[in-house]
Amino acid sequence: MSSRMFDSGKALVEYCNEQHITLGEAMLRREVAMGEHSREEIERDMCANLEVMRSSVRKGLTERVESVSGLSGGEAMLLFRYSKYNPFTGDNTCRAAASAMAVVEVNAAMGCIVAAPTAGASGILPGVLLECGVERSWTDAQLVEGLFAAGAVGMLFAKNATISGADGGCQAETGVASAMAAAAIVELAGGSPDQCLDAAAMTIKNVLGLVCDPVAGLVECPCIKRNALGAANAMLCADMTLCGITSLIPFDEVVSAMYAVGKDMRKEYRETAKGGLAMTPTGKKVAQRMKRINSK
Repeated sequence: MSSRMFDSGKALVEYCNEQHITLGEAMLRREVAMGEHSREEIERDMCANLEVMRSSVRKGLTERVESVSGLSGGEAMLLFRYSKYNPFTGDNTCRAAASAMAVVEVNAAMGCIVAAPTAGASGILPGVLLECGVERSWTDAQLVEGLFAAGAVGMLFAKNATISGADGGCQAETGVASAMAAAAIVELAGGSPDQCLDAAAMTIKNVLGLVCDPVAGLVECPCIKRNALGAANAMLCADMTLCGITSLIPFDEVVSAMYAVGKDMRKEYRETAKGGLAMTPTGKKVAQRMKRINSK
């Protein structure tokens, strides 16, 4: 099978097993085969992405970044500090959640981030990958491999379903980001390609039907806190997979189900700011306040 031909989870796993390679290596080979850049250039670009991710996490955790709207900023720092005090989620998961929030706070403050797969879900992959990297002493070369593995999963969702909140709700954004992160850390922990996709499938199953309802149409509430949830979701699904738990519904079928559910959602629940939290009394007041501010 050609490395450029895997367009499903099943085909990806078959290619990996046939070649005795990881998801990350398969994705890298695919990029080389389909593009005009060398392996070295593609790896260098991914290293640059890793550095942007690390910088945005650091900025959000050490500086009180505030959004233009004033709706967000500083909460990632609060959670990160709290992680030292025996949090219920465990200090590692709590720090990963805080790091995920940090990136989306930087995004809301017009800072530089990597869309993974979107700006609204940009914190989950770096939050999980970098925190687990610190905890397990993974090298930058390993983290880059994890990013390629995550890219393989994200590509399959983009090709066979959607990664757009406007098309499929928040399940398609923070859900897919969680799937990408779960697959990445399973791979770096020594899991098989099958296990990577099992972890990815379980993350989506946990948030199937999650709506996209940004208050005032801004990528802040509830987006930032959903990134924290997405980080915890990814790490728990990785643990379940690595202990031997499998997904009853195969990855490709989960992707199809997510797409079908997204298409069934009313448009009010797909990034229009006309449903869900955006239409609560407080959500409406915030939207009116933003409208007044923008009209000045």
